[in-house]
Amino acid sequence: MTGVLSGFATIAVVVGLGMVLARGRVLDEPGLRTLQAVAFFLASPALLFTVLQDSEVTDLFSGTFLALAAGVVATGACTLVVSRLQRRDAGSTVVAALCSSYCNAGNLGIPIAFYVLGDAALVAPVLLLQLVVLQPLALTVLDAVAAPEPLPLRRVLTRPLRNPITIASLAGVVVALTQVDVPAAVLDPLELVGGLAVPAMLLAYGAALWLGPLPGRGVRPTDLGVAVGLKLLVQPLAAYAVGRATGLDDTALLAVTVISALPTAQNVYVIATRYGREELLARDAIFVSTLGCVPVVTVIVALLA
Repeated sequence: MTGVLSGFATIAVVVGLGMVLARGRVLDEPGLRTLQAVAFFLASPALLFTVLQDSEVTDLFSGTFLALAAGVVATGACTLVVSRLQRRDAGSTVVAALCSSYCNAGNLGIPIAFYVLGDAALVAPVLLLQLVVLQPLALTVLDAVAAPEPLPLRRVLTRPLRNPITIASLAGVVVALTQVDVPAAVLDPLELVGGLAVPAMLLAYGAALWLGPLPGRGVRPTDLGVAVGLKLLVQPLAAYAVGRATGLDDTALLAVTVISALPTAQNVYVIATRYGREELLARDAIFVSTLGCVPVVTVIVALLA
C-alpha cells in the first residue's frame, strides 16, 4: 500500500501549498481564475496530448474497458435520476455526473496501478475512456448550455472541435493510431508545459479551499453524500459485477475495481469553475472522495488480491 499512501501524500502537500499561497494573498480571486484558465486552456491540453499519443488505443476494445464503462454508466444513470428529482439544469447535472464518475486516473491512478497492481499500463483504458469519450461529451453539453442562445445542431456537433482539451485528446489518439513519431522540437515543449497541469490544478484547488467556504458548508450534505457514495461504492461495484460477468481474470478484475474506486479527479473542479456550474459540489466531492478512497481501496485489495 506504499504507492497508495505516497500518491495521496503528494496530493495533500501540493493542495496544502495552494492554501498557503491563498492565505498569504499570493493567490487571490483574480489570480485563482487566471491559474484555472492556464490549466484549462494550455497545460491540460498539452498533458493530454502527450499522454494519449503514446498510449495503446486498442485497449478501448478490451473487456477491461467494458467493465470500466459500466461503472460510469451506472453512476451517470443514478445522477440523472437524482437530478431530475431535484430539477437541476443540464449543466449542473453534467458536473454532478462528473463528480460521481470521473476518476483521478492520472495523478493517483498511475502510482496506484504501478505499486498496488504491478503495472502502470492498467490505467490506460480509463484514461482513454475519460479523455476520448466522457470528457468531450460533457464539454459538448456544457458548451451548448453556456451559449447565449440555442445553438444549431451543426454547431453543437462541431463545438467539441473548438475546445482545446478535446482537440488535444483527439490529436493524441490520432497520433497513437497512426504511430507517427512526433518530433522532439514539438513534443519536448508540450511535455514541459503539460507538466504544469497537475500542479496548477492542485494549487488552484487548495487556494479555492482557503478562499471559499469550508468543505461541507457550501453544499447540501445530501448532494455531497450522493456524489461521493456513487463514486466510491456504486462505480467500483458496477465495474466488478460486469467484469466478473464478462469473464475477466482475477488480476484484471482487481484492476477495474480499484481503478473505479479512485476519487473524483481535480480537473472536474477546473471544468466546473470554467462553466460556473456546481463549483462547491465539485470541490467538496474531490476532497471527501480523496479521503474516503484510502479505506475503500484498502478493503478492495484485501478482498480481491
